Amino acid sequence: MDLITPGIGLIIWQILVFVALLIILGKFAWKPILKGVKDRESAIEDALAAADKAKEEMKNLQAGNAKLIEEARKEREKIVAAAQTAANKVKEEAKADAQQIADKMIADAQAAIAAEKRAALAEVKNQVAEFSVEVAEVILREKLASQEAQKALVDRYVSDLKIS
Repeated sequence: MDLITPGIGLIIWQILVFVALLIILGKFAWKPILKGVKDRESAIEDALAAADKAKEEMKNLQAGNAKLIEEARKEREKIVAAAQTAANKVKEEAKADAQQIADKMIADAQAAIAAEKRAALAEVKNQVAEFSVEVAEVILREKLASQEAQKALVDRYVSDLKIS
């Protein structure tokens, strides 16, 4: 049974070695291990804080992006409205210019027609006057072919002059 039960001296030595081992491990192994665990824990906490901060920044950036997108959309609408207004103004100006040109062309055409009409009427009057003179000449030659007819005509003109 001696083999099964250890001696008191052996147990004391084992306890002393165990305590020495604990002291050595505590001084040289546990402190660095605990320091590493604390450092790791601190790094994890820092990483979680950085992740939370990044998450918050992402929310802010998304809100900022949404605001920028909204501002860009409003600016685009303003530009489109201004372009439409400018296009309508140019269209109206072109329409007014075209109307003025058309009115001027119509007025010029009417003036040309009136001038042609006056020229044609003058031409007709001249032709009628010439024709009337020719007809009167023919009639007078026939009526005044004799000496007696000429004398009667002169007498009649003289009597008309005395009356007037």
